[in-house]
Amino acid sequence: MGDASTPTSYVDGFILAAPTAGKQAFTDYANTFDTIFMGYGATRIIEGWGDDVPRGERTDFFRAVQTADGENVAFSWVEWPDKAARDAGMQKMMEDPRMDPANPDNPPMPFDGKRMVYGGFTPVVMLKK
Repeated sequence: MGDASTPTSYVDGFILAAPTAGKQAFTDYANTFDTIFMGYGATRIIEGWGDDVPRGERTDFFRAVQTADGENVAFSWVEWPDKAARDAGMQKMMEDPRMDPANPDNPPMPFDGKRMVYGGFTPVVMLKK
């Protein structure tokens, strides 16, 4: 992988709340928009639907995104070759009308984007088989 100063990848992570009954809508939405990420340089995307997510005494995924009754959490990440590729890809996506939620041609988000938690991460440990 290289040392922490010269990582060979970069990761964007996301946690969000979505209606439990809307799993298919979330999956369809992700399939649509993840192809845009891939088109702008992402190398791998994982979209996870909460299956074995424990509730903690102080913090947990549910609290992080303020889930309400009838909602589940989704955990996703996007892998990029490096931070420069991620920054360039994100810039292009922000300019792409397919990413604009105000564009009437785009499907509505099947989750509350205001409660999404996200960030970019430099890998410090990466193990592969």
